[in-house]
Amino acid sequence: MKVLMVYPQYPTTFWSFNYALKFISKKAALPPLGLITVGSYLPKEWDVKLVDMNCEKLKDEDIKKADYVFISAMTVQRESSIEVIKKCNDFGIPVIAGGPLFTMEPDTFHDTVDYFVLGEAEDIMADLVKDMENRSVKRYYVKTTFCDIEKTLPPRWDLLNLKWYASMSIQYSRGCPYNCEFCDIGALSGRVPRQKNAKQIVNELQSLYDSGWRKSIFFVDDNFIGNKNKLKRDVLPAIIEWQKSNRYPFTFYTEVSIDFADDDELMTLMSNAGFDRVFVGIETPDPESLKEANKYQNIKHDLEKSIRKIQSFGFEVQGGFIVGFDSDMPTIFKRQFDFIQGNGIVTAMVGLLNAPRGSQLYERLRNENRLRGEMTGDNVDVMTNIVSKMDSNVLVNGYKTLVASLYNPQNYYKRLKEFLSIYKAPKFIKSKISLPEIGAFLRSIFVLGIFGKERKEYWKLLTWSLFKKPKAFSKAISFAIYGYHFRKVAEKISKPSKTRKRIPAT
Repeated sequence: MKVLMVYPQYPTTFWSFNYALKFISKKAALPPLGLITVGSYLPKEWDVKLVDMNCEKLKDEDIKKADYVFISAMTVQRESSIEVIKKCNDFGIPVIAGGPLFTMEPDTFHDTVDYFVLGEAEDIMADLVKDMENRSVKRYYVKTTFCDIEKTLPPRWDLLNLKWYASMSIQYSRGCPYNCEFCDIGALSGRVPRQKNAKQIVNELQSLYDSGWRKSIFFVDDNFIGNKNKLKRDVLPAIIEWQKSNRYPFTFYTEVSIDFADDDELMTLMSNAGFDRVFVGIETPDPESLKEANKYQNIKHDLEKSIRKIQSFGFEVQGGFIVGFDSDMPTIFKRQFDFIQGNGIVTAMVGLLNAPRGSQLYERLRNENRLRGEMTGDNVDVMTNIVSKMDSNVLVNGYKTLVASLYNPQNYYKRLKEFLSIYKAPKFIKSKISLPEIGAFLRSIFVLGIFGKERKEYWKLLTWSLFKKPKAFSKAISFAIYGYHFRKVAEKISKPSKTRKRIPAT
């Protein structure tokens, strides 16, 4: 049996890091974790090939040789998925589709996809494999309950070319206990967090280590700290022991909720384990908009104090922000800018409010007849699928101005310096600089220091860091490169919006 796994292409967004990847000679930020996990459930004797379209072109010959094409995608990959499926249809090769996009929108692909795997795939794979062998594949394989992820097999790293990626991914847990109105995690993964055990995580780290990986790893959890007691009691001590025994080959980053700041023990353990970045869904400094979004965990906290505390434990706080809530006034853009700038949130992912299918927001707005269609998931196309209460021109122009201001080199480097002034490099970080890092530094001198719009700020930062924060010098270089990517994306956002065909809402 020949199976071709295809991961569609991401558009250029804040999260794609396309412009930054060129400095380190990488092709993609992260691998397709879902597909390589599904790959572990396929028989070893099968001929399985993975094509990540973010790293290489999908060849017609690969499609023609396959008995089946597996495709998995996120919402933001919808357009590329449509193109891939059309090619498979043209060549008469059956498509088996799964993952978030197809689970939430099977109707969008009803006429083009042959077979659907809806929901978490682990408990479905045995039946699917049997039916593939017997050439009797069913139209739908539906899992309406969530699986026991302590039984989930480790990913097949051998399907990847590890050299193409800036970071690897593993998953410790699924689900989030919170109930934010705009979020579809509850529909996809549930509100009761499920976790792997410490042995599973250590085995996955060891398998990555044995594969030759030595850089950063992203824990792709919806909320890594959903079960704090298990983390503190079992998982983090096991990771720390493994890291120490292997001389800290990895650094980690993940997503947490703001209550992370309440637990000094947890922050200490995560820092000791090798975590140095956390993404926090801050959303907005406006309490009324937080109430509207059911983001009560944020209302209960002094956001500024919580961010500062997390930073003081050696973490970079990456923030997710949203504009376009019903409660938002035109002053929100200035409030968001001041909050982000004042708290040294270097990486601030700001987007327009959208309603993903499966979220409570989607249902509410559909009932209010305020849906424009399905969301694209692309935070660069300056589109929202909701009819906002704020005048649409005010919203879009305010958003463009906010993003342009945040990633204006002068503002960006100012808050970068603000963060680095309080940043304490974790003890586990090695002082040895790798050849790729040297190459990235030399490229940054050429691209940023000589020809870049940020060249003045770039040299001021490097000089300041060398004398004031020498241990954070490599961090400063990395942030300067990220800043280049964010500026390029911000410039793309600022251009006149193109009209795009909308997928109708259901």
